[in-house]
Amino acid sequence: MNEVVKSLVTRKSCKDYKPEHISREEIDEIVKAGLNAPSGMNKQTPIFVVVQDDETVAKLSKMNAAVVNMPMDPFYGAKDLIIVLAKKDCTYIYDGSLAMGNLMNAAWAMDIDSRWIHRAKEVFESEEGKAFLQKWGITDDVEGIGFCILGHANEEKEKTEILPNRVFYV
Repeated sequence: MNEVVKSLVTRKSCKDYKPEHISREEIDEIVKAGLNAPSGMNKQTPIFVVVQDDETVAKLSKMNAAVVNMPMDPFYGAKDLIIVLAKKDCTYIYDGSLAMGNLMNAAWAMDIDSRWIHRAKEVFESEEGKAFLQKWGITDDVEGIGFCILGHANEEKEKTEILPNRVFYV
């Protein structure tokens, strides 16, 4: 099997992370994959915010949990994350979603675990979220697409069974 395809079909999400950061070099490589995701009309609407600061990760986790009154850490202890935002133009939601996929697939290919965490839209629509965007110098009209949490799993997870009857050939 082709190595790229093998990586794509073996990827799995993680929800139990070791309490350690991944390197800046690894994150830079993952971000490069996200930046190269396809986008409608090549508008390149996704914007990435890399967060490795423990205090900021903890604050964003609490904000995310508050959206749905979640009593646990929605980032599952991951120490690093890439926030995917997208400029509101044309196919921005799809563009940001493709970027999220590229980030997670690149991480997996590098033996780094990841998971897509929702509620970025709600987090960055809040006053506190808007304050973060302003602090980070993001002035475009953007929408939160997702949080790509990154790290190394505490335990290996079994691959999820692929449900049948999802492909039709005509």
